[in-house]
Amino acid sequence: MKPQQFKLLLSVLGLLLCNNSHAQGVQPELKGPYLGQNPPGLVPKVFAPGIVSTPEWGDAVHFAPDKEVLYVSRWRVSKGQRETTSVTFKRVAEGWQKVETNHTGRAPYYSPDGQMVFYGKEYKTRTSGGWSEMKKLGPAFDDIPVMGLKMSLKGTIVFDEFTRDGNGLLRYSKWGKGEWQTPKAFSKAINTGKWNAHPFIAPDESYVMWDGEREQGFGSSDLYISFRQPDGSWGEAINLGARVNTAAEEGGPQVTPDGKYLFFNRMVKPKGEAGEAQSDLFWVDAKIIDDLRSVD
Repeated sequence: MKPQQFKLLLSVLGLLLCNNSHAQGVQPELKGPYLGQNPPGLVPKVFAPGIVSTPEWGDAVHFAPDKEVLYVSRWRVSKGQRETTSVTFKRVAEGWQKVETNHTGRAPYYSPDGQMVFYGKEYKTRTSGGWSEMKKLGPAFDDIPVMGLKMSLKGTIVFDEFTRDGNGLLRYSKWGKGEWQTPKAFSKAINTGKWNAHPFIAPDESYVMWDGEREQGFGSSDLYISFRQPDGSWGEAINLGARVNTAAEEGGPQVTPDGKYLFFNRMVKPKGEAGEAQSDLFWVDAKIIDDLRSVD
């Protein structure tokens, strides 16, 4: 699968939860947080194999701020046609309940404090009675083909753009004076190489992570991180290294709401099978970020 296809498929995180959903029985064997999965160490492992990560589909996830809901978007190519579907896991007293949907729509991405929910370039804010009417980010965003968006606790949003040539920029915007400010491109420390996409900003804005291709990488798209410097600038990009990156394509980094685990996707070819690689979901102890910070 070509890098641009991988970028497009990962952006399917923006596809989830519309009508025609139906709940299945509670899965009592899935006890505890993170669907009751044994936590990973410093070696990434597939998340919830056969439950979330499936051989038939490419899978990507997003956790609600309280970690009680897991949104899963899935895609595959069948007979030359791309198919998508959505699954949601909700934590209940007895375990986790699975809800499948037959149609897709924009995925809800919640701000770290749960006070905003984004749908691409639109969003709602929490009110005393529920949620506001849908709002737009503003005219400064109209001409940017936004794919994915994340937000910090300090009110900064980071996002990428869909391109066909791999030259898209990673940008950020701050909330001020009652509106989102005109987006600005990150510095060359971040916007270097090609296919830069899927940025994630730490809630405290101490770092930004993303995926992209650089000559000194491990082969295809790798995960990179840049730490905030004392003067407020962003430090040089650091490759997450051989514990995470491989010759395959890695992408879509995000840290769980409790800061404990890093989730990402990797294009993996089925063992003993011909055909194109499929996207598997991996997770790893977020301590690897602290380890990189110590050498920054």
